Amino acid sequence: MRYLFLFFASLTIIMGCQSSLSPDVLPMLGTPETGPNGDSIPHTIPDFSFIDQDSNVVNNETFAGKAYVADFFFIACPTICPKTSKQMLRIHDRFKEEPRLELLGHTLAPKYDSVAALNRYAHNLGVSSDKWHFVTGDQAAIYKMAPEYMNIALNDEDAPGGINHSGYLILVDKNRHIRSFCNGTDPDDVDRFMDDIQKLLNEK
Repeated sequence: MRYLFLFFASLTIIMGCQSSLSPDVLPMLGTPETGPNGDSIPHTIPDFSFIDQDSNVVNNETFAGKAYVADFFFIACPTICPKTSKQMLRIHDRFKEEPRLELLGHTLAPKYDSVAALNRYAHNLGVSSDKWHFVTGDQAAIYKMAPEYMNIALNDEDAPGGINHSGYLILVDKNRHIRSFCNGTDPDDVDRFMDDIQKLLNEK
């Protein structure tokens, strides 16, 4: 739970620092870094490279000039993933014709969620990789990315499905900065989040 504590602590600090922003401009979230001149540098999603359900390489360049919504899940998850996937599908359907927004789902069980399995999963949802990428890869690399998106991902034999993970959906802008988040199991919070997505798309 340490990552969640750090997330909400940094969220409080950053939102306080940006309280003067227009209500139509989303804040930049996450723990900032200090630059060489002592200036504050917003948290930035680092480089990554995974493989999606169509065997395509998905990396930062995949989302060049675009915003995207990221989450972490696994197909056999018996608890929150069916709920978060349902809400991600709502986002997909609302912004299906919006070329400036894509979706990115990271499997937390790459041993089982192969490219073929993810392809079947996407097919069953009725979505394609030109809009919603379901990616797999090295488990350690995926787990390392989770806290970059203010999520947790830990192997835990006592957790349902053997993985302790959070269900937050994260909005990333075209410059790799986190601009909003929501509880992916709460439809009302997802409604608010979709309004934030539209705000981001409306930013100049």
